[in-house]
Amino acid sequence: MSRLLPAHVLVAAAALGLVASDLLRLRVQAILELPAAAAGALLLPVAARLAGAVVLLLLLGWWWGSVRLDTLDRSPLLAQVGRAGHALVEVTGAPRVGRFDLRQPGRVRVFGGQGLDERVQLEFPLGRAPPQGALIDLLAVVRLPRASADGFDERTWLRRQGIHVVLRVDAWKDTGRRRGGLAGAGDRLRAWLRRASVPGLAGERRAVLDGVVLGDDNGLSPELQQAFRRSGLYHLLAVSGQNVVLLAAGMLWLAWAVGIPRAWAHAAAVGAILAYVLAVGPQPSVIRAAVAGAATSVAWLLSRERDPWHVLLLAAVVLLAWNPYTVADAGFQLSFAAVLAIFLAVRPLLRTLEGYPVPARLGAAAAVSAACSVATAPILWLQFGAVPLLGIVANVLVEPVIATLLALAFATAALDPVVPSLAAALASLNGLLAAYVVFCARAVAAVPFAQVRGSGAAIAAACSLGTAAYAWRRWRTSSNRRT
Repeated sequence: MSRLLPAHVLVAAAALGLVASDLLRLRVQAILELPAAAAGALLLPVAARLAGAVVLLLLLGWWWGSVRLDTLDRSPLLAQVGRAGHALVEVTGAPRVGRFDLRQPGRVRVFGGQGLDERVQLEFPLGRAPPQGALIDLLAVVRLPRASADGFDERTWLRRQGIHVVLRVDAWKDTGRRRGGLAGAGDRLRAWLRRASVPGLAGERRAVLDGVVLGDDNGLSPELQQAFRRSGLYHLLAVSGQNVVLLAAGMLWLAWAVGIPRAWAHAAAVGAILAYVLAVGPQPSVIRAAVAGAATSVAWLLSRERDPWHVLLLAAVVLLAWNPYTVADAGFQLSFAAVLAIFLAVRPLLRTLEGYPVPARLGAAAAVSAACSVATAPILWLQFGAVPLLGIVANVLVEPVIATLLALAFATAALDPVVPSLAAALASLNGLLAAYVVFCARAVAAVPFAQVRGSGAAIAAACSLGTAAYAWRRWRTSSNRRT
């Protein structure tokens, strides 16, 4: 960071207040004191107004976070645990296949004749699952989520999403109705993108493309999922900021190609980003990238300079304001740690590589991968108890094709309605790239020491932190000498 701006401090204060609500709830009555606090901040001397605004935003974030957590913790269905009943449920996500059942997120609209609006986890017997967006009638038993087992506390994990009960479904029937509004539009966009981005493909290639484009890894076999984890490539199966960047860049290029004014092109890019967020769902990495992409276009439209640190902090505030529990989510932590590593470490690493006979693109890929691997290793150990050791190698191998794979997927989806034969040809080519990614994941995962667990993972995480601290100190020392 070249300089600390007042905007950075103010947005960081709001984020800190939201995080504070996870530790201690601020009672709702405290909102009555905020107008007085705001007036007091305005009456402070000019030199002290920034400090007053920081305190005000911290308190406002703390209060809002407490309100959101109280809302997320409210569950009328907790009083129905152990009871069976008929329910009308809106299916809000895709099914995940387990060893003994299918699990899907849903929202209960009616239970036992009583109108509700509560998020739940649905558990179906193995077999047919209802489509995302469907309104279904079902007979189910209300149960508590599973307690901690094998290192995974499902009950806490679901509670952080505002889900407090599980509906164990005995029988269900599709009503033929679908949810409407923005959620319904997102369902239709997701179904279209899933179909149009991979026409004619099947098997592992289609499953990998679904993972990269939509963040849906359900089509991958357990063996292949484990290969992506061991190789350090599992992040490819969660929608990343690169998807949003390529989508926005594609919209801007298309607008330039057909002669649309740049202002309208940026407006179209913002619209495409919002549509993509609806299609893939509010994943932390997607929201972060969407805020960044939209802020870039808005900054251009308003003739303002884009500040990446301000955008990153703003994305954190957006996510935490919706759900302060997100700060404990692995996806949030990994996404923001990776971006911070890119901001802070990639430039020093590239300077270190200067003078070596390393191609520029390869050096950039290695620098980004090394920075992200070191920054995320402690989080992977804390969250999953495992750390991939060859992630840098695997990411350098696949980096040259990922951007092309994404670009081809979006181009295929755009061409499928108008030139289906060309779209099918592009999809076949993209299938070859997906096969290459699978090959790299399996080849790296096959190395015996590709991933370490337990005490080995703890040592790897500690070494990552030590390496980062030493490298940062050396870089700061050399930078001061140059100046």
